[in-house]
Amino acid sequence: MPGTGLPGTRLRLARRGRHLAARDGRAGRRPGGSRRSPGDRHDHRRERRAEPVRGSGGLGERQQSPLSLVWRPRVPNVVSAAPAVAVTAPRRLVDGRDRVTLNTAYVRALESAGLVPLAVPTMLAPDRASAALAAVRGLVLTGGEDVAPDRYGAAPHPRLGDVDPVRDAAELARITAARSRRLPILAICRGIQILNVALGGTLYQDLDSERPGPVLHSDETRHHAVRVEAGSLLEKTLGTRSATVNSRHHQAIRDLAPGLKAVAWADDGVIEGAEPANTNEGWIVAVQWHPEDLTERALFDGFARAVA
Repeated sequence: MPGTGLPGTRLRLARRGRHLAARDGRAGRRPGGSRRSPGDRHDHRRERRAEPVRGSGGLGERQQSPLSLVWRPRVPNVVSAAPAVAVTAPRRLVDGRDRVTLNTAYVRALESAGLVPLAVPTMLAPDRASAALAAVRGLVLTGGEDVAPDRYGAAPHPRLGDVDPVRDAAELARITAARSRRLPILAICRGIQILNVALGGTLYQDLDSERPGPVLHSDETRHHAVRVEAGSLLEKTLGTRSATVNSRHHQAIRDLAPGLKAVAWADDGVIEGAEPANTNEGWIVAVQWHPEDLTERALFDGFARAVA
């Protein structure tokens, strides 16, 4: 027919066009933008069922059948270079608003030890707070409010400080979950108190009135000496049997929990350190002072070794 060109040439071009379209995932178009003939449609349907292109999985990848694959973004593992640990992040009233806070001293101390601190808010429901531990390799219990006395069967003392029952519930659940997963635990200040309560112990609600002594534990400007039990995990971690620590607490352990043993004391006999009585419990160290504010970081280095 006039104007149609040579039949052999048209047939070769048609075959070549379909081959290129199938390879590039553009089966619906022929070279030059020409329309498909009715005979092309059957081949096009077969080409759409071809296997999708395998390879980079990037955003710009072309696929033959857009409905045959579900794109899943690749999320980089930002904490793969260092172990991540959960850190209790309490809520504070700042400028009239409830905020989740974390003392930067904890962040600096943990980072210096080669760890990545992940703040876990205390207002999370206990089951969700426990589930958060699945993503980490250790737990840090930080300082803060007094533990509510009803948690250990006591009536409130007149000099009881602020309490946060929601935080108590969340941390008690985290302690249970961490112990069941055998995660290393570093408990600091309030941390040693809530750990003791979690395992069945009790607390002095106010040292000055319930157990007066020569050491003023609530004075933030003072440091005092502690003696450490020889052979204890705390002694091995600190590398010493005596230390000078910062003291800023008005509560302390009264009755030690059955699952714990005291391993550090102030000169007045107040318990300043505890760890599991059963060494098979794993790495759990609890101290009454604030090591994050000291230049000596042996406790955090020991915690990092246990986490690794």
